[in-house]
Amino acid sequence: MVTQAHPEAFVRWLRQVTPYVHAFRGRTFVIATGGEVMAERSRFVHFVHDINLLAALGIRLVLVHGARPQIDAELKAKRLRGRFVKGLRVTDSTALTAVKHAAGVLRVEIEALLSQGLPNSPMAGARIRVASGNYITARPIGVVNGTDFQYTGQVRRVDAQAIAARLNAGEVVLIPHIGYSPTGEVFNLAWEDVAESVAVALKADKLLLVTDRLPTNRKGEVRGELTAREASALLKKSDLGAATTRAIEHALRALEGGVARAHLVSRRTWGATLLELFTHWGVGTMLTADPVERLREATIEDIGGVIALLEPLEADGTLVKRNRELIEAEIPNFLVLEHDGVILGCAALHPYPDAKSAEFACLAVAAERRDAGYGERLLAACEERARERRIRRLFALTTRTAHWFLDQGFVEAPITALPAQRQALYNWKRGSKVFVKKL
Repeated sequence: MVTQAHPEAFVRWLRQVTPYVHAFRGRTFVIATGGEVMAERSRFVHFVHDINLLAALGIRLVLVHGARPQIDAELKAKRLRGRFVKGLRVTDSTALTAVKHAAGVLRVEIEALLSQGLPNSPMAGARIRVASGNYITARPIGVVNGTDFQYTGQVRRVDAQAIAARLNAGEVVLIPHIGYSPTGEVFNLAWEDVAESVAVALKADKLLLVTDRLPTNRKGEVRGELTAREASALLKKSDLGAATTRAIEHALRALEGGVARAHLVSRRTWGATLLELFTHWGVGTMLTADPVERLREATIEDIGGVIALLEPLEADGTLVKRNRELIEAEIPNFLVLEHDGVILGCAALHPYPDAKSAEFACLAVAAERRDAGYGERLLAACEERARERRIRRLFALTTRTAHWFLDQGFVEAPITALPAQRQALYNWKRGSKVFVKKL
C-alpha cells in the first residue's frame, strides 16, 4: 500500500488537507454533472465514493444530474432520434416519455450507490440519506426563432426552503433535470440551468460543474483560474465546444447571482472533484468574480505564513536566520503575495531615512511559484513603496542570488555603499555581496 511504502508522504498530504476540512465543514456545495458520468459505471462508482467523502466531512451537498445519453439510448431503442437546436433538446411527447424513464432509472441507481455500506469499502459506515422531490418549478421555453421546444423548459423557481430543510437534516439532496408546472406538466430541463438556479437560490459556497473539456492556454495547459471578466472574454474568442460554453455561461450567471466560487472539472480526470477541492492549485478551472491573488501589506496574522516561507531558505543558508520576535517587530515592513488566502511570497523593505535608502530583504517565494514572476512583482511593489517614501535607492545583500539582482537592474557595490547604520550590522562571516539600485 502507498501509506505503508511512504507513510511520511501520506501524513504530510493529510496535514495539508486539514485547512480545507475546516473551511468546508457546514458549507453548501452544488455538484452537477451530465448523464455521461453515470454512463460509465466505474467512473460513476468512483464519483459516488468522492461524494461520500465530502458528506462525511460535514459538507452540505446538493447533486444535480442530467441524462442526455440515457435519453438518447431510450429513443434509439424505439428507433427514434433526438432533435436538438442550439444544444437544447426539442422534447416532444415521445421524447418526454424517454426523459421520465431515464430520470427515474438514474435516480434509483444513484440512490442505490449512495446506500452502499459494505465493510472494507469506501462506503463502509456511510449511512447516507438521500432526499429528492419536486423542488423545481418550471415553465416551457416556448417557440424560439420558429422552433417549438414543446416540453423543454427552464427553471422558474427553486424551493430553496425545502432543500435547506433536507440539508439541515443531514441529507444529501438529489435533483434531476426535471421541473414541474403549477398545472402538473413535466418539463425536461438543462442540468446546467438547474444547477445554476439551485446554487443561486441556496446562496451556495461552491458550484462544481463536471464537463468534458476545460479551457486551456496557448500551451494546451488547463487554465486553473478565470475571473468573470476573463471568462466572458474567453467565450467571445475561443471555440470551447457547446458543452463547455454552456457550463461557463451558467457558472458566470451563478457568480452574478452571489455564488462565491464556480469550478469546472473534467469527468475524465480520476478523482477530479477531490483534487480540485483539496489541493491548492486544483485540476480544473475555478471561476471567481474577482482575482484570488493579491499583493498587499503584511499583518500580524501573516506571521505563520511568512515564517513558513523563510525557514527553508534560512536552513540552507540563503537567508540569515531571524527569530519570531524579530519578524513580528518588523512585520509592518513586509509585503506578502497571497493566492486564495495562502501566503506564497514575501519581501521586506527596511528604510534608512537619513541615508534616503532602504534595504530590500527577506525575499522568499514558495517553491512551486518561483518561475511565476512572484519575486519580480514583490520587488516592483517594494520599489513603488520606496518611491512613495522619497527613498532614492535600494540595496540588497545576498550570498546566492547575485545574478537575479543583476537581472533586476541592481549593480554590485562595495560594503561602504551601505548606510553607516547597516554597515555596523554587516556579518563578515557570511561575506554577503552588496547590490544597489537607484530609483
